Amino acid sequence: MEKVLLGFAAALAIGLSALATGYAQSKIGSAGAGALAEKPELTGTVIILLAIPETLVILGFVIAAMILYL
Repeated sequence: MEKVLLGFAAALAIGLSALATGYAQSKIGSAGAGALAEKPELTGTVIILLAIPETLVILGFVIAAMILYL
């Protein structure tokens, strides 16, 4: 039973962080598309802003690995 709960906790760590990342990227992406329509020179900035939330999934993966293997 303990392994089941550990697996569930690891799945929640990755799943919830992935959902939060998707939500953040949807908001940043729509705002970035509007900004790029007005100022195309902001392309690099928008790409960087879209990449920042991806670290949340990486951290969720690290937490899941710690839950399962420590």
